[in-house]
Parts: sequence; C-alpha cells; structure tokens
Amino acid sequence: MTEGEIFEVLRASIWGAAMMGLPILATTLVVGFAIGLIQALTSIQEMTLTFIPKILAVVVVFFLSLGYMTKVALDLFNNWVIPLIAG
Repeated sequence: MTEGEIFEVLRASIWGAAMMGLPILATTLVVGFAIGLIQALTSIQEMTLTFIPKILAVVVVFFLSLGYMTKVALDLFNNWVIPLIAG
C-alpha cells in the first residue's frame, strides 16, 4: 500500500463522516437559530427551551436519515476498505 492510497482512503473516510453528520448538524443549526430568534423576540431565557427541542429534532432526524447514513458507510466500506483487504 502506497502513501497515495492511504491518503485517498483517509480523504474518503473524512468525506464520508462529514456526509453522515450533515443532516444532524444542519438540523441542530436550523432549530438552534429558530429557538434563539424566538428567545430574542420574546425575552424568554429558559435553558430547557433550547435544549429539549434540539434533542427531539436530532433524534427524529437521526432515525429518518439512518438509511442514508448506512448507505454512505456501506459505500465507503465496499469501495475502499474491502478492495484494500482483498488486495
């Protein structure tokens, strides 16, 4: 295995991890922004108001995007790891 192959596998792994985390991170960003806007407009500074909706949204999006994340992980494994193991 050459350095180029190692770097390509690392690049593909980092890209796959970013693509798997994207739905959850985007959801957290949107929900956090919306709740922050509501808090700023109403002057309600309750900590649970920010925490509970984010957790619920992340859990829902996690289960909705689980198939997508599995597909990305399997594509990464089938296209990069198995060929390297098989030689």
